[in-house]
Amino acid sequence: MYVRPLGILSHGVAGSGIRLAGGSLGFGMVEVIVRDGEGGIRRAAGPVGEVADLPALADWLDALSKPRAPFAGLALDRPAIMGIVNVTPDSFSDGGDFLDHDKAIAQGTALLEAGADILDVGGESTRPGADPVAAEEEIRRVAPVVRHFAERGAVVSIDTRHAAVMAGALEAGAAIINDVTALTGDADSLGVAVQSKAPVVLMHMRGEPRTMQTAPDYVDAPTDVYAYLAGRVAACLAAGVAPGNLCVDPGIGFGKTVEHNLAVLRHTAMYHGMGVPVLIGLSRKRFIASLSRGEEPKDRMAGSLAGALASFDQGAQIVRVHDVAETFQARAIWLALHKA
Repeated sequence: MYVRPLGILSHGVAGSGIRLAGGSLGFGMVEVIVRDGEGGIRRAAGPVGEVADLPALADWLDALSKPRAPFAGLALDRPAIMGIVNVTPDSFSDGGDFLDHDKAIAQGTALLEAGADILDVGGESTRPGADPVAAEEEIRRVAPVVRHFAERGAVVSIDTRHAAVMAGALEAGAAIINDVTALTGDADSLGVAVQSKAPVVLMHMRGEPRTMQTAPDYVDAPTDVYAYLAGRVAACLAAGVAPGNLCVDPGIGFGKTVEHNLAVLRHTAMYHGMGVPVLIGLSRKRFIASLSRGEEPKDRMAGSLAGALASFDQGAQIVRVHDVAETFQARAIWLALHKA
């Protein structure tokens, strides 16, 4: 069973009902989604008041409503902006632009000045069809950049699926592990997360980068993704990761068609049912161009902003973006409009 908040409004507005993840939004209706063992799916929607006392929904409503603790020291009373620094030659949007350390540092500095709350530094492209990078090379690319910003007090996340890179970046001062494989891509990754006590972003990806876009298939993408991420949250908790150190990302564009991406995004609020922050990363993704005019990645800013604002409207606590200044401005207007 899954519970999806509907009727989301600024909290305090008539009909907003229960506060969503302790934030500025509230919801007055829910959709209950039930899947049986044979792949059948039933959906029913109604006011929260009609289902709030049902024992089967009590835990769901508690998880959907409770405030989220700060993540990596960042209060989540407003959506946080994670700025992307790709120290790679082949990332889909800006591959090669910041492979040089000085250029990567200049880019990260510009993103911080533009309003980024987190810098996400990566040394391996995970775009569709990307080839893997040796851990030693990945560390060589990212460690100087991570160290530079950590020494200046920035909150830095390391975007990697390799345990050795996680450990090296944490030693250099990274505060967050951001893993597209949800700590499954390397047998030692979960141990690094437990031992370091670092906050972790667990992302959903179907397959691996070289093959993930080869005919991806789901029974029901939103609940399939939810079940996977909930399983990874449970595994991390069982291994000793603190609940306040977990965040989930449904992985837009990672092993998903355009329709899968849209379905998952429409169910963003449901992912609050895991009781941890939700990160959405859709900046400049290919599905934006597929729905528009086939624009190149750097011409997809408007679609990226539309997606970010839609994510804010469902309570997403973090958005991962290339265009920080524009997202900061859009967030400022969104925050002003959603004051209680």
